Amino acid sequence: MRFRKALFWLHLLTGLSAGAVILVMAVTGVLLTFEPQLVEWAERDLWCAEPPALDAPRLPLATLVARAQERREGERATTVTARPDPRSSVRIGFGRDAVLFMNPYTGDVVGPGSRMHDVMHAIEDWHRWLGSRDVGRPVTGAANLAFLGLAISGLYLWWPRGWSRAAVRAIAVPGLRLRGRARDFNWHNTAGFWCAPVLIVLTLTGAVMSHQWANDLLYRLTGNEPPPPATGGPSAARTARPEGERRRGGSEARPLDLDALHARAARQVPGWVTLTLRLPQRPGGPVAVLIQEPPTWHPSPRSVLTLDAATAEVVRWEPFREANMGRTLRVLFRVLHTGEVGGVLGQLVAGLASAGGAVLVYTGVALAWRRYRAWTARGRRDAPAVDDTNAERVSALTPHASQRRDSTVPSQPTP
Repeated sequence: MRFRKALFWLHLLTGLSAGAVILVMAVTGVLLTFEPQLVEWAERDLWCAEPPALDAPRLPLATLVARAQERREGERATTVTARPDPRSSVRIGFGRDAVLFMNPYTGDVVGPGSRMHDVMHAIEDWHRWLGSRDVGRPVTGAANLAFLGLAISGLYLWWPRGWSRAAVRAIAVPGLRLRGRARDFNWHNTAGFWCAPVLIVLTLTGAVMSHQWANDLLYRLTGNEPPPPATGGPSAARTARPEGERRRGGSEARPLDLDALHARAARQVPGWVTLTLRLPQRPGGPVAVLIQEPPTWHPSPRSVLTLDAATAEVVRWEPFREANMGRTLRVLFRVLHTGEVGGVLGQLVAGLASAGGAVLVYTGVALAWRRYRAWTARGRRDAPAVDDTNAERVSALTPHASQRRDSTVPSQPTP
């Protein structure tokens, strides 16, 4: 009994401390439910680039990159993404934020990234680190762990001591006609009953994505060496210029033959869906190519091919199907967190669970507020009783004002 009471107060205080951040993460999680489909739909026209003639030649990828960089006032491109359809545009990326879709036949800009992409990007930033990677990341990471603890402890707290139809109904069926504390209590338990198992999965996978120590632990538990952490951020990729390039006055040692690199990567995986070349940020650095393959159990399996920038020879080949257990689980955790592992249905379940998380925060705070008001009301009821007693004692010793007036004012004769 003492353990249950202590766990209850820990559950309550943790929820009140992290509730605001958890609410932001839950609401943004709902908004991100169908992010891939929404962005793809919004950019469907940007990916179309009809050739001016049937036999029109395609421009070199290096030319498209140069023109995109001119449009971005000299900003350095970081990625080049292409699709196998000859009528598709080429997407030039600049860091994590900006993209330009280029017509491969005319070299014209089809358009920047869609408004939907920008909105979803901003929502994702708030979901992951409250809009600021440097400031909000540790806050959301701690709140995610708190949410994991709340989901687990909540399961224990509402677990019925005796199973009956009435007990199951009280925690599994929302009472839409209830009001006040009964409604908040019922909705809190109902949301926990249906959403807690999914929320445990979402928060556990989120912890691996948020904390480097959790990511490394996942690899070590599977007997694999953790990969080195990524250094630098998107802003660094956009603005930093390599030391060797600065010494050469901004000229690279040797221009990249992007078409040769693209052709070599395309031969590596027949039937590829997209190819994304990560341009080296230092002269002579290797080129990593992300090759998205047709869906399997994973909605977008990606293999990594590292090529020599000068000769387009293979430096390293990391096929998705041959990944070690640590990397496989890490990739699986990513799609478990978004629900994409189950397709549209899985995304819907993850979105509904996020909505349930928002309900848990609201009803939990409401129940805590009602508890606080009841506690203060009891204090007010007890305080006047003491004051009235003191007042009676004082009045017994001190005559009232009316009595004092009666003692000084002569009585009027009665008619």
